[in-house]
Amino acid sequence: MAVSVPNPPQPFHYDRTRQAAPQVFEHLRDLIISLVLPPNTVLSRPELALQYGISQTPVRDALMRLAEEGLVDVFPQHATRVSRIDVALAWQAHFLRRSVELEIVRTLAASPDAALVERLRVTVARQQRMLDAGDLAEFNANDQQFHRQMYEAAAVPDLFGLVRRQSGHLDRLRRLHLPIPGKALAVLRDHTAIVEAIAAGDADRAEAALREHLSGTLANVAEIRARFGAYLR
Repeated sequence: MAVSVPNPPQPFHYDRTRQAAPQVFEHLRDLIISLVLPPNTVLSRPELALQYGISQTPVRDALMRLAEEGLVDVFPQHATRVSRIDVALAWQAHFLRRSVELEIVRTLAASPDAALVERLRVTVARQQRMLDAGDLAEFNANDQQFHRQMYEAAAVPDLFGLVRRQSGHLDRLRRLHLPIPGKALAVLRDHTAIVEAIAAGDADRAEAALREHLSGTLANVAEIRARFGAYLR
């Protein structure tokens, strides 16, 4: 079954004042995570170089970084393909993210910050508007922003990047799950519960709401596999 991507990432715009490889890496990564480039897609280095208007060397470097994150499989002298989603690696990323974010919400609830609570509520309201508009790409972008705001408020912004680098398989699994009826509404419900628990200074309730939120996709792996079996390992 094909995945609907109503609003894919923005077209690539090469900034010649910056190195090419990191830009190509980020753009390809966005295309893979959003499933614009679904699992099993063949990535040709010469074709990508032509598409991006650059030499093959930065394309090679970008593909090597994607391979390090497990997002592509490189077969020397043969082909590079977007990897299938590894559920075991998704579980490990989930474990890491849950461990970090449980501590974050407990820290934030211990000293509620009205300004943070307002920022989080604004993000949730923006997600609601994106859902009403059927814009799942922006809905998902604001989902990421919601969590980034908590990392920043807990004074551990670098951990957001660390978790992100480990979460490619989990993020793709979540992207498959998001269009399934009821999932986006559950995200909004969970985000609201997390915000209100932080606002109330209730660390136990904040932890419980976060556990519920992060467990949603992996609890539905069987349904996702039934719909998108070719995409999963």
